[in-house]
Amino acid sequence: MACNSILSIRFLCNTIYILCAFSFISVFYWCHCSGQCYSHYQMREQTQNQPFDILRFPSAWNQLTFSSEPTPKLLKIALFIKKWPDPSHAGGLERHALTLHVALAKRGHEIHIFTSSSSNSFPRYLVSNLYFHLSKPTPAGYLDQASVWKQFQTQNTTGRPFDVIHTESVGLRHTRSRYLTKLAVTWHGIAYETIHSDIIQELARPSEEPQAHALTERAMKVVEEVKFFTRYAHHVATSDHAGDVLKRIYMIPEERVHIILNGVDEEIFKPNVAKGKEFKQKFGIPALKLLVLGVAGRLVKDKGHPLMFETLKEMFKENITFRETSVVLIAGDGPWGVRYRDLGANVLVLGPLEQPQLAKFYNAIDIFVNPTLRAQGLDHTLLEAMLSAKPVMATRLASITGSVIVGTEMGYAFSPTRTSLKQALYQAWLDGRGALEKKGQAALQRGLDLFTATKMAAAYERLFLCISTDGNGKDSDNYCQCQSTSN
Repeated sequence: MACNSILSIRFLCNTIYILCAFSFISVFYWCHCSGQCYSHYQMREQTQNQPFDILRFPSAWNQLTFSSEPTPKLLKIALFIKKWPDPSHAGGLERHALTLHVALAKRGHEIHIFTSSSSNSFPRYLVSNLYFHLSKPTPAGYLDQASVWKQFQTQNTTGRPFDVIHTESVGLRHTRSRYLTKLAVTWHGIAYETIHSDIIQELARPSEEPQAHALTERAMKVVEEVKFFTRYAHHVATSDHAGDVLKRIYMIPEERVHIILNGVDEEIFKPNVAKGKEFKQKFGIPALKLLVLGVAGRLVKDKGHPLMFETLKEMFKENITFRETSVVLIAGDGPWGVRYRDLGANVLVLGPLEQPQLAKFYNAIDIFVNPTLRAQGLDHTLLEAMLSAKPVMATRLASITGSVIVGTEMGYAFSPTRTSLKQALYQAWLDGRGALEKKGQAALQRGLDLFTATKMAAAYERLFLCISTDGNGKDSDNYCQCQSTSN
């Protein structure tokens, strides 16, 4: 399986910093259909061959570019997920599950999805090897563990057993997962990360509101997670920061923690100037406007919409020129949609958009703004905007600045305060459309390097192939053992 990528190596950071002034250094990885991986360092001096275990790869697996050729080994995969996504109202976890597993099915793998359904209607897909096993949710809206486990056992004894099991968060609870070695869990948010969110919420709490007890409760939640997380065989973190927390704070062995960043469908989300113009014409947005801001997602408190609303309200009041030369497009629904409409005619609340329309939305804006206060996971909207060649502006949270906005060349980061957000918005406005387009190209390149559905699916496929053999395959099909070489 031929693959290559450019990545940084932590233990060489200081050396590389010095050498970069004198020579070009690049690092590449190759992974072959036989299951072997090769790392190749184009450096001044050669190093000896060093075998390594891909499960101990310390960085995001998205940095590896795998062959698009079908793998010779096709897997039977079980997926446990609380809820399958609705086309226009899906959260990040559901969208991740849809994008990933449809892509894996298209690559030839047999996917069995164990999920809940409270209605007779259910989406249909053209992929023939995607199978749904539905059960009624519990009164609290969760998967009925007894029902899905029985369904799983039936399918596990029908034909060949499952090669690997995947659960999105606690779709399959740890009381069941502890008995499964060929299992990977993807975490889209962990309690330790949300402590930061609680601190932000407390700092932003109006004095007349009672103090919340979330911080104390969250600390105990972290303790609970540290205890039961070890019952999952393998852990996938969707951001670099979460991967670090799982290793250092949750104390999960590094060979059981793997970073695979979220990816979005690059066939849907891509630059298209014509569709952007069409979208603006449809909603009557004058071409003379200097700045078109875009916001998308659930319009709720913890996504930062009170902060965005109050900041825009203040800016429109204090700066007439900014108000008259800017337009804000808001895609999504939630209680703050009504409030946004009160800001005036240059704020357009579009409601929820399905993916084709959402793709046009991104192409119509100059910059995408995500004011989220949720310090967990990796928001898909940022990735969709980047693949549409748009710069992004987001809250300075560890998952975002560690994986997405890693430099000013692709966007802006702000602290979750009105002052900081206002400064960032004014800076984007003053930088102008030309500078924003340049940042958008940098964002697009990073998006293509890391955040496509193809890269995400290929990384998961390699992980699943590896754990399906428990690392005990022959040299010709050992997907875990890799060989480091140098020229």
